[in-house]
Order: sequence, then C-alpha cells, then structure tokens
Amino acid sequence: MKELATILLKSLSANPDNVVVEEKVENNKVYLTTKVSPEDKGKVIGKDGCIIKAVRTVLSAAAAKQNVKVTLKLED
Repeated sequence: MKELATILLKSLSANPDNVVVEEKVENNKVYLTTKVSPEDKGKVIGKDGCIIKAVRTVLSAAAAKQNVKVTLKLED
C-alpha cells in the first residue's frame, strides 16, 4: 500500500522529493500517514477534497484485493 500511495502522491506533487509516506500495519488494517510540502498541499487535496478522495478510493480498491482496510491521513 505504501508504494502505491507514494507513486500516486508523487505524481500529483510539484516537489516529489518532499513526499513522505509512513505505514503502520495492525491486524487487517493499514494506516498511512503522508507529508507533502506546503505548496503542494492544495494540489494533493484538490477542490473540495476531490483529489485526495480519489487517491483514497484507489487505495481502498487495492486494499480490498488483499482483504485489508486502508486509511490515508494527510499531515501538516
């Protein structure tokens, strides 16, 4: 999951080197915490959060194939 989230977020970011994704796995749940540069935050979130929702949807679809649940959090 971490690799997929990293690829998606780096492709959206103007500064892909500043994208950091941390993964924590508990039971059948994957928790992803993401940090991006402040100038890329608006691009990653999108208007009304549509971009980050789409990223979460793609991650959820990939997680469903592996029978796990995934949560993506964007930190400041």
